[in-house]
Amino acid sequence: MASIVVMGAGLGGMCAAYELREALGSDHGITVVGQGDRFSFTPSNPWVAVGWRQPEQVTLAAGEYLGRKGIVFQASGVASIDPVARQLTTGDGERIDYDYLLICTGPRLAFDEVPGLGPDGGHTHSVCTTPHASEAWKSYEAFLQNPGPIVVGAVQGASCFGPAYEFAMILDADLRKRKLRDKVPMTFVTSEPYIGHMGLGGVGDSKGLMESEMRQRHIKWIVNAKVSGVRAGEMTVVEHDEAGQAKKEHVLPFAYAMLLPAFTGVDAVRRVEGLCNPRGFVLTDTHQRSTKYPEIFAAGVCVAIPPVEATPVPTGAPKTGFMIESMVTTIVQNIKAELAGKPADFEGTWNAVCLADMGDTGAAFVALPQFPPRNVTWTRMGKWVHLAKVAFEKYFLHKMRAGVSEPVYEKYVLKALGIERLK
Repeated sequence: MASIVVMGAGLGGMCAAYELREALGSDHGITVVGQGDRFSFTPSNPWVAVGWRQPEQVTLAAGEYLGRKGIVFQASGVASIDPVARQLTTGDGERIDYDYLLICTGPRLAFDEVPGLGPDGGHTHSVCTTPHASEAWKSYEAFLQNPGPIVVGAVQGASCFGPAYEFAMILDADLRKRKLRDKVPMTFVTSEPYIGHMGLGGVGDSKGLMESEMRQRHIKWIVNAKVSGVRAGEMTVVEHDEAGQAKKEHVLPFAYAMLLPAFTGVDAVRRVEGLCNPRGFVLTDTHQRSTKYPEIFAAGVCVAIPPVEATPVPTGAPKTGFMIESMVTTIVQNIKAELAGKPADFEGTWNAVCLADMGDTGAAFVALPQFPPRNVTWTRMGKWVHLAKVAFEKYFLHKMRAGVSEPVYEKYVLKALGIERLK
């Protein structure tokens, strides 16, 4: 019997655990080590930050639902990994041996790379985690009593831009509903070279469509931006030219700000010699297997993926839910094959599919594959995207409660968009 340990109880980790159990049956032991006892549906966090969702609506007790599938759950996180002994140590000192280790931790949020950034001792909010979004909502409630300028965006080195666009548009929609929009100047600050770049070099006509949406909503923007520092009530943003040289310094006042940080690998993972790149992301082959440790696999944001293109201000490549599901399936199929004495040669697809809610409308971004040239590349906007994301949230949480392992993006989202999965 093999012992398989999954690090992380987010989208990737929970899907991996369920898919492993279905593929391998009850003959093998599966343990999930999470950081905290809750699974959180991260795509709903922008709604939590404006009070459209409560945390209990988008989270669930991971151990309870995993336990129903005979999967052991440990909630104290991972303190260290010993890849030679094939053993990890949890946050409360427990040592767990493994035959296979799946790293699905997500990222470390590198707020410390910009002075004054972040909700923990800084001056900006975040929608990267549900607790962060909950704190953002508390501050937003206070903001509504005395509204002023808002700054939303993503700093240098960021790789996840969709939630920044979502949150800016959701704030705009919420403020209009409250008849307060006229009291709130809004600025979008991003390290992207242009609006709609998304870390993907643009998707179809995303540049034109997203710029038009920003103009329609009276949201100003600064691109090629580095945030050099944040203080109480104001931040300094340095705009760069196409050669990456500083062009103009902006001092932006704000009464409320949400900036997405750059990511690194989590500490326990990045400390393992030879496992990661300099930023702490796991180096894998096309089978999602570590290039140094054959017993270790990785899926999700923790995986090292090069930028789609060089940009004047550093940007990273996003890892969307569809890509994460594909990575998980790749790992499960290769472990299953190896345990059966067969070649572990399954390869997934790195495609980008994103449903971005905008409060009263939405945008769907499809890049198949993620790196150009692409077989499919387009952006579509409309109320239907908002409705699709609401439906997707409900179904995915149902899937987590039911322990269903089916690939939701491939089976439902692509089908709804009229797209077949392409290799």
